[in-house]
Amino acid sequence: MAAEGAEHEETQGNGTGPGGDGSATGEQPLDPKIAAAVAAAEAAGPQNGETVRIDSWIWSVRLVKTRSLGAAACRGGHVRINGERVKPAHAVRVGDEVRLRHEGRERIVVVTRLIRKRVGAPVAAQCYIDNSPPPPPREAVAPVAIRDRGAGRPTKRDRRELERLRGLAGPGPGIGPGGGAGKPRP
Repeated sequence: MAAEGAEHEETQGNGTGPGGDGSATGEQPLDPKIAAAVAAAEAAGPQNGETVRIDSWIWSVRLVKTRSLGAAACRGGHVRINGERVKPAHAVRVGDEVRLRHEGRERIVVVTRLIRKRVGAPVAAQCYIDNSPPPPPREAVAPVAIRDRGAGRPTKRDRRELERLRGLAGPGPGIGPGGGAGKPRP
C-alpha cells in the first residue's frame, strides 16, 4: 500500500513519473481535472479487504445506466465473470474478465481498478480495459418524406410515392413509367 501511495504521489507531484518525461508510468499525462477525479474515485474505492459487487461496479464504470439495470442483467444471465454466470452480489476483483450483453451488443472488459461510486466517463474508462468487438455499423436510414402541415390527405400518387420511399411496397406487375396498370395503349 505504501508503494502505491508513493507512486500516486510521483504522478501527482509535478506531472513527471519515474521516466521524467512528463508521463505517469509510461501513459499520457493526465489532465488536472481528470487526475483530481481519479483521486476522488480511489478515495471512494473499497478499503483493504472490502469487495465490490458486480452490479455496482458495472454501473459505476458506466457500462449500464442504472444499478437496477445492472442487477437485472446479472439476474437474466447477461453478465459473466471469467466465463461464469454471476448473481448481482458477486464480488469482482482486479484482473477479472467481465462480459456484459446489453443493448444488442456484447461488452468484454478486464477490471483494472475497483470503484463503488459512479464517476465521470474519462475516469471510468481508466477502470477497465475494453476488449469489446467494434459496434456494428449503423444502417443508413432513408429520409422519410415529410408533408407540409395542412396539406390535406395524400393523393393515391403521393401515397404510392411514400410507400416506395419507405420500402413497404415496390412497383407491382404492369406498372411502368406510364403510371397506368390498365390496358396497354394501341
